[in-house]
Amino acid sequence: MQAGPLAVTEVLRLAGYPAPATELIAQVDHAVVIVQELLPGTKIEHLDHRGLDQALELNQLQADRLADRLDIPTMELHLRDDGAGYCLHEPLRQHNRRSAALEHWVAAVGADHPARMVGHDAVHMDFHPGNILATGGSITGVIDWDGAARGDHRFDLVTLRFGIHAKEADPRVTQHLDAVLDSLPEDILRPAWAHMSLRMVDWAIRHFTPADVEHWLDLAEQRVS
Repeated sequence: MQAGPLAVTEVLRLAGYPAPATELIAQVDHAVVIVQELLPGTKIEHLDHRGLDQALELNQLQADRLADRLDIPTMELHLRDDGAGYCLHEPLRQHNRRSAALEHWVAAVGADHPARMVGHDAVHMDFHPGNILATGGSITGVIDWDGAARGDHRFDLVTLRFGIHAKEADPRVTQHLDAVLDSLPEDILRPAWAHMSLRMVDWAIRHFTPADVEHWLDLAEQRVS
């Protein structure tokens, strides 16, 4: 944690990014306990245009922040292998024809791209409205950096797109973010979309209802090609 996620947040804080300071980290049996600064604001329930613009600005602030920190691990995509308790491939292969076809596409994308996301940017890895704090319409903090790593900051924009799909987002906000994603290079967008598709569909299969699985498949298939 100290060499990875916590190092990422400290680098970002020096750049003025609203990430919480870490006051204590300790090993307690098999768990790691972290005490962090309490930031103002509450999580965003519905991302509006103002919030999206601010989120995009924060994302840009993550660019090239870790160029001098090659010691910080690079994020893994798990497009051809399983993650540690997430991004599992077998549930998609077994669930139904749609999920099996998605897993086949994810693996094909993995065959065409590196196993890790290349880049020197800070990546949050779980950048969605539930981890963004705001008050009075202004973003005051971004929390839950446990998975943070080095990679390409634009990965977090794909995560954000999946994050607003979980709630009833303003269609205009969704269209704006989709337009931003349309402008991304394919070598960034395709592996990032494949990772998030695998991650969310696998999790839904194992933890939620069949209707939830279909909900995530509907989004994932929008960019399968």
